[in-house]
Amino acid sequence: LVCLLLVNLPVFHPSGSGDDSLDSLSSRVHRCPLTPSLSPRKRTTSQSKTEPPLLRTNKRTIYTAGRPPWYNVTGTTFKEAFVIGLCGGSASGKTTVANKIIEALDVPWVVLLSMDSFYKVLNKEEQELAAKNEYNFDHPDAFDFELLVTVLRKLKKGKSIKVPVYDFTSHCRRKEWKTVYGANVVIFEGILAFANKELLKLLDMKVFVDTDSDIRLIRRLKRDISQRGRDISGIIKQYNKFVKPAFEQYIEPTVQVADIVVPRGGENFVALDLIVQHVHSQLEKLLCISEYVFVFNRSALASAHQGQPLPKTLSVMESTPQVRGMHTIIRNKETNRDEFIFYSKRLMRLLIEHALSFLPLKPVSVETPQGGIYDGKRLSGKRITGVSILRAGETMEQALMAVCKDIRLGKILIQTNHDTGEPELHYLRLPKDISEDYVILMDSTVSTGAAALMAVRVLLDHDVAEDKIFLLSLLMAEMGVHSVAYAFPKVRIITTAVDKEVNDQFHIIPGIGNFGDRYFGTDAPSDWCESDEGMDF
Repeated sequence: LVCLLLVNLPVFHPSGSGDDSLDSLSSRVHRCPLTPSLSPRKRTTSQSKTEPPLLRTNKRTIYTAGRPPWYNVTGTTFKEAFVIGLCGGSASGKTTVANKIIEALDVPWVVLLSMDSFYKVLNKEEQELAAKNEYNFDHPDAFDFELLVTVLRKLKKGKSIKVPVYDFTSHCRRKEWKTVYGANVVIFEGILAFANKELLKLLDMKVFVDTDSDIRLIRRLKRDISQRGRDISGIIKQYNKFVKPAFEQYIEPTVQVADIVVPRGGENFVALDLIVQHVHSQLEKLLCISEYVFVFNRSALASAHQGQPLPKTLSVMESTPQVRGMHTIIRNKETNRDEFIFYSKRLMRLLIEHALSFLPLKPVSVETPQGGIYDGKRLSGKRITGVSILRAGETMEQALMAVCKDIRLGKILIQTNHDTGEPELHYLRLPKDISEDYVILMDSTVSTGAAALMAVRVLLDHDVAEDKIFLLSLLMAEMGVHSVAYAFPKVRIITTAVDKEVNDQFHIIPGIGNFGDRYFGTDAPSDWCESDEGMDF
């Protein structure tokens, strides 16, 4: 009877931190013969899922990568992600279980992180051993736990991370690392997922995938022969010398810290249903909202800072007769497109020149052609990078490039999900090492500040310092200024004018109209979020 229960149902263990239990693990668990599960995964590199970014189910499309780092109006994160740890022997079906959980959860923003990505870089001697199947890839020393803990901790907090890609054929890391964004749910799978105390502290649910050793060996033979170009004798040798002993010594004992044991892996639908139900209930408690969707409340933004003085981080260009004259032209609904573009570009150039005066400068002396010494100034930082919020923010790039020679550019595209009302990050291209730069973030208009908040959060998640971000816009509403300043008090906000009101459709009053439509001569799609004025919630 006990054997039948083990085969057909998940086994629950008392929950706890697992720290004390790990020290005393020594016993081994008897397992009954199991039914083979689905075919093994086909891959030659580690698979921390970032591509493709969409997982299509029979109910909906789930985003598995590129999730916007969503924060509330104060700039703080909602809650930490719910992290599920999947442990089990090599070829036990952990990835199959993970994918089935992702599909059954049916929640937005799920990330799959594989422990296979975190094998250590092998030296020349270890490379030679690996080529002869003499290197133990199943021993804890084969993994870079320090990097793994750092990455998972950042991911749990909703930050973006870079994940190494391990090549199993050459036994080394590839040059290109994958960028993964924070999520509502993180599924972390690996043979030694429960073998490190610091890792255990980050796991909200611990699931052990228990598959018969014969089935695991058959899967391993198929995989290594067809995908990794290895011969049968080498695979058997490696299995007997390293894989089997490591499972018995390091992997199998960790079943004692598991909250749930899943026999038969991905075929055990009863266990998967119980896991999904538990995760749903925990998400409800963690997020305190239905359907696990972060809906950005613009009404909250509208009423949060009414009647307050404008923040000190705001700088409005002096309203000279020239500036006021140009505003008169571009605000006039009768102005034709050519005039609108010409005077908008003039204003942009003036705005960027004004913004550059806030960059920190250091004293420097140069020798003039006449042999004299001139005491001047030079940018104290490494460089400046421009980032435009598509599409209207892109119109400011030419003015920036005309003022700053050889400047690097990045782009952010935000669109709104009609079903959830949630702004989503659909495209992101940032230069390398942007964390060291002063960043000029550009958008044509800012009404509620929703798009700006999201864009600033993306930059912060790429380790750009808050006080190195300069938000530039031709026109802002007071509400948007307050929202950005309250959430990110160190961000410098620079504009040519601030209008007081926003109407029921969250358009700036008196405003400038839809800047992108007037500049490009188009009618904007209903789901386009070029700026706050175009956000369709």
